Amino acid sequence: MSILTSLRESPAPAVAVAIAAGRVSAASLEWRAGAPVVAANAFESLPDGALVPSLTAANAHDRAAVVGALSRLLEKMGRPRRIGLVLPDVVAKVSIVRFEQVPGKPQELEQLVRWQVRKSAPFAIEEAQVSYVPGLSAGDGHEFVVTLAKRDVILEYEALCAEAGAHAGLVDLATLNVINAVLAGAGAPTGDWLLVNIAADYTSIALLRGPHLIFFRNRAAETDGTLADLVHQSAMYYEDRLKGAGFSRVILAGAAAAGAPQAGDIDELRRSLEDRLRTPVETVDPRTAAALTDRIAAAPGLLDALAPLVGLLLRDHAEVKA
Repeated sequence: MSILTSLRESPAPAVAVAIAAGRVSAASLEWRAGAPVVAANAFESLPDGALVPSLTAANAHDRAAVVGALSRLLEKMGRPRRIGLVLPDVVAKVSIVRFEQVPGKPQELEQLVRWQVRKSAPFAIEEAQVSYVPGLSAGDGHEFVVTLAKRDVILEYEALCAEAGAHAGLVDLATLNVINAVLAGAGAPTGDWLLVNIAADYTSIALLRGPHLIFFRNRAAETDGTLADLVHQSAMYYEDRLKGAGFSRVILAGAAAAGAPQAGDIDELRRSLEDRLRTPVETVDPRTAAALTDRIAAAPGLLDALAPLVGLLLRDHAEVKA
């Protein structure tokens, strides 16, 4: 799935780190008999307000607290020098653009993509970090999944990691890597499917056609309307505008890791979504992509937290075309 920064010639990082509003987390993989296994994981809490993810403003409000938590986290993970970094969805805009004709030269395509997304950018396109990957292609055009972020915001997160002693060689978004974890797992969806990813401060909705992202929407937690309403609106768009014939799978991620829901609350949320979509709703399980060692207990909150980390570490192994 789309990336904000990447050192493509370098090997995949051994450790993935996620920075979110309330905590930082990390995981590493090892390979046993040719299969990935989560070898280690760790978490550190952040004080309230220490980090407030934002698309346009400074994110770290207590830099010392964030760097301290990252440093303790990295210590638990064996002091890796190079990491992959997972950021909250709200620090970037994800959009899908379509062109009838695609320029043959990469430089011309990049100029066309930047020209297309500058109209919706909340800051000058000269200040933006723009990345894109091919999406779904049909006879009437070619789609690209475009990720746009303010360069200063991405540099801020990279600098936080550098102060804690690690270089972020690859930077990406949380929901895109939950998708990667699903696609890297056994029995990855082949039809149309829906992912609902819940964080403490936002919710993201992703619609996919097999491995192709065809719709992405992000909403802040304080926005009016229920989550079920948001999902219903997205499903109606899918049916009316995207020629959707129904979801083969609906996956809920992040609810347990977001903190508020207990088991009963998650079940209630699942039932609410099932009533709206008339489709069974399952919770994300990164163990289909990477097994856990015997010493790691598979609590729902841990599975939610591991999903984007596993997705980043296995992104090259996922059947990803968007």
